[in-house]
Amino acid sequence: MRAENPSPGLHNFIRNIARWRPQPGLLTITLMLALASLMTSGYLATQAEVTLVLNGLVWRLRTHQASVEAFLNEVGIEVYPEDIVSPGLAAPIRPGSTITVQQARPVTIEADGRVISLRTHAASVAEILHEAGITIKPHDRVIVNGQETRPQATLSASGSSGGLRASGLRTRLEQSQRGKSLSAEITPLHIVLKRAVPIHVDDDGVPTTIYTTYPTVGEALRAEDITLYLGDQVEPSLGSPVSTGMHVYIRRSVPVSIAVDGHTIKTRTRQGTVAHVLAQEGVALVGDDRVEPGGDVPIADGMAIQVVRVKEAIAIEQDPIPFETAWQPDDSLELDQQRLNQEGVDGLTKRRVRVIHENGQEVSRIVEDEWVDREPITKIIAYGTNIVVRELETPEGVLEYWRKIRMLATSYSAATCGKEPDDPHYGKTFLGWDMRKGIVAVDPRVINLRSQVYVPGYGLGVAGDTGGKVKGRHIDLGYDEDNLVLWYKWVDVYVLTPVPPESEIRWVLPNWPRERR
Repeated sequence: MRAENPSPGLHNFIRNIARWRPQPGLLTITLMLALASLMTSGYLATQAEVTLVLNGLVWRLRTHQASVEAFLNEVGIEVYPEDIVSPGLAAPIRPGSTITVQQARPVTIEADGRVISLRTHAASVAEILHEAGITIKPHDRVIVNGQETRPQATLSASGSSGGLRASGLRTRLEQSQRGKSLSAEITPLHIVLKRAVPIHVDDDGVPTTIYTTYPTVGEALRAEDITLYLGDQVEPSLGSPVSTGMHVYIRRSVPVSIAVDGHTIKTRTRQGTVAHVLAQEGVALVGDDRVEPGGDVPIADGMAIQVVRVKEAIAIEQDPIPFETAWQPDDSLELDQQRLNQEGVDGLTKRRVRVIHENGQEVSRIVEDEWVDREPITKIIAYGTNIVVRELETPEGVLEYWRKIRMLATSYSAATCGKEPDDPHYGKTFLGWDMRKGIVAVDPRVINLRSQVYVPGYGLGVAGDTGGKVKGRHIDLGYDEDNLVLWYKWVDVYVLTPVPPESEIRWVLPNWPRERR
């Protein structure tokens, strides 16, 4: 680095020339400028170049100073007795000289109630404390510039040691060459020594001694990784100040879980029984609630407790009593006519039931009382018993009939009745007759067997057969094999006279199958 400004003596010389007022003229001004330039060049040419090594950093500088001390004053470096300067402060400056300055670190130490200030070249905290006559004991903590540090750790030239950065120092030296004297001191170290004191810990009957530098019981236990739970008891309290030789007692809690109201409480406790734990957690038993295991059972490590919420409710249930249907004969009505004499109404049965729930689930249902709240009303239907014989004109002549029934007509033959030809019953009707046209299959509950019938489109027939699928108002019309006509339609079937005895008449016919209209 080269200096940019002349010394104060050269400045005075130039100011004196500037005050001289010769007769104005271009020649005079030119001579003055040339003289000033010549003097400046001469001043600069007489500077000696020196190398400065400050705390390991190197600069090339020029100076007119005659001694090391004057040169260091010029560049703004204050020298303390502990600093190492080579050559010495009184040594003369010669062109090409190398000046080495190793500054001592300024240190402030807080230890054992004292504050000590010093400057040192020690490379570690342990060496610094040794120079200060301070002995580090096991478990003591050392804080350097706010950070905990191992006493044997080597201090770097910057950072925690407070050394100057190269770029910052270079700027200060450049400024000092311009006549601005600045200090190049290393940033001080602040060392705090915290003495460890012994305390005796009884951890649920297990004794141990720990050494701590922390101010409270809680901080001391945490520093030793002694885990505490919310239910543990510590005496003296965690916030109590630490003192040498103090005794700390830890009474451990045990983990338990409580299943209650649809969730699980995981906690720790030092309580003796299940009931005490419930009280600790504010879980109350109401009414018939119960706890498993029982409230007087002693607490065990990892115990699972379940609270069963028991609720009782009275429910009124009801069931209908279906009404009955009564049929009454009425000779004022013609056969197969009906009249509703009385509408049926269902009755009602009620019962009082005690319902018990545990944790929202029904566990029992007890009927305490049952009664008929409303009697059913019977439905009464009158049916006609007046048989009227009528005539019907047919291609076969005029026929007399006493009943006309709307029926579903189908047809069949021996081959379609579902029996194999080698079956001994093949081609035989229910009455044992040979199958032929004119024989019809009926439900005997609708048309008596051997009754004569007339079916429009089919002709005369006799009820001589039945069938597994012939039920209710269904008639199956028989054919020979060579004249089978397929039927499937609703027709009026006429039951011909003579009228059978009343004991053989079904007064009310089934209403199935129903005709779809």
